[in-house]
Amino acid sequence: MEKEGGKPAAVVAVVTEPRFTQRCREYLEKEKLLDRQHRVEKMPDGTVALPVLGDALPEQHLRELRGRVAPGGTCALTRLLGPVPSRKAQGCSPAQRLCLAVSRWAEGRGVTWSAELEADLPRSWQRHGNLLLLSENCFQAKQWKHLEPELWGVVASALGVQRLAKRGRVSPDGTRTPAVTLLLGDDGWVEHVDNGVRYTFDMTQCMFSFGNITEKLRVASLPCAGQVLVDLYAGIGYFTLPFLVHAGAAFVHACEWNPHAVVALKRNLEINGVADRCQIHFGDNRKLNLSNIADRVNLGLIPSSEEGWPIACRVLRKDAGGILHIHQNVESFPGRNFQPSGNSEMGKEDWPCPQQIISNQWENGATGDSRRKVLSAAIKPEWHRWAESAETRIVTLLQQVHGKPWKTHILHIQPVKSYAPHVDHIVLDLECRPCPLVG
Repeated sequence: MEKEGGKPAAVVAVVTEPRFTQRCREYLEKEKLLDRQHRVEKMPDGTVALPVLGDALPEQHLRELRGRVAPGGTCALTRLLGPVPSRKAQGCSPAQRLCLAVSRWAEGRGVTWSAELEADLPRSWQRHGNLLLLSENCFQAKQWKHLEPELWGVVASALGVQRLAKRGRVSPDGTRTPAVTLLLGDDGWVEHVDNGVRYTFDMTQCMFSFGNITEKLRVASLPCAGQVLVDLYAGIGYFTLPFLVHAGAAFVHACEWNPHAVVALKRNLEINGVADRCQIHFGDNRKLNLSNIADRVNLGLIPSSEEGWPIACRVLRKDAGGILHIHQNVESFPGRNFQPSGNSEMGKEDWPCPQQIISNQWENGATGDSRRKVLSAAIKPEWHRWAESAETRIVTLLQQVHGKPWKTHILHIQPVKSYAPHVDHIVLDLECRPCPLVG
C-alpha cells in the first residue's frame, strides 16, 4: 500500500495576459478556486497560467473573469501536463496537500469545513500507476454527495493521478469480485510489475493482493525445470506466471472460473511471452478433465482450498507423484484447536508478514512425537497441527483416487501474511509419492 508520493498529474489552469495576472489571482483566491499546490507558470507565448482546483472551471467564473476581472483580455482554460509543485506544497505530505486542496475547494462551494470532514479524508491509499484506490472508510459523510463528481477531480489533482477508485468489501460470489467503484476515469485497467513479471488487470473486476509477494518470490525460486504444473485457482496469473517466467516450468494448466480474471490472464501470458506454455481451463475446476499429468499442483485459494484437494490428488502423476502447494488461513487463538478461517476478508493486506521460509527436516516414517521435537520454534503449534491433519486427509484421498498406497512428506510450512493477530495465511508444501510395489 502506498501512502505518499507520486508524479503530479495534469492540472487545469486559467491562461491570461501578464497585466491581468494579479487581478485574476485575487478573484480565484476570493472564490477559493486557486490551486495553491502548484506554481503559476509563464507560457511560451508570454501568457500566464494560474492553476485552479478541480478538473474544470465552472462557466460562470469564466464569464466573470472575461467580462469584469480582465475586460478585453484573454481568459481561457488549458491543462498543464507537467505542473510544478509550489514551495508550500513541497513541504507538505500528500495527505496534508489533499486536506488543504479539498478544504479550500469545499469552502468555495459553501460547505462549512469541520473536524468531522477532515477526519473523513483518506490517510493512505493504493497507487496503481495513474490510478489511486481509496479505502472504503473514507468520504462517507453525507456532505460529500453534494460535491460529486467535481470532488474527485480535486482529489486526483491533489494526489497527482488521473484516475480514482474506491473499494468496498469483496463480494462473496465465489469469484472474489472486488466491490470497487470507479470515481474518475474511463476504465480500471492497471499494470504492476513484481520480480520482473508483468500483471495487468481491471481492478474493478479482479483482485490483486500485495501481501502475496513473498510467496510469488518463493515459487519463482523453486526448481521446476521440465515439470508440468496445475494451478487450480489461477486468477490473473499470480503464481502461474512466476512458475513459468522464473521457475522454468515446462507447462502450466491454469484453472479459473472468473471470466474477467481469464481475460487478464490471457493478456498477462502474452505480455510475459509464455502463452505457448500454458493452457487455460475456464470454468469450475471440479469438472476439470485432467488426470495423471502434474509434477506440482498449486492450490492458492483462501480461506481454504480443501474443495480442490481431490482434484489435486487426481492430477498428480500416478507413477512418480509430485508436490502440492496448499494454501490455508489458520486461526491460532490461545486455548483453541486449529480451524480454518471461514472469512477471507478478515482485515488488512498490509499487516506485517513473516519473511522466512520454515523448513522441517521430517523423515518418512517419523512419529507425531518425534516430528514435534524437531518442530521449528518459529512455527505456531496450530500451523503444525493443521499441516498434520491435512497430510492425513491427503494420504486417504490419494489412496482412494489411485487405488494403491501412497506416502507423504511435509517439506515446508510457509507463512505468507497475517489477516489479523490470530489469523495467518500459510502454505504447506506436501510431497506425495506412490509406495513401491512389494514382491
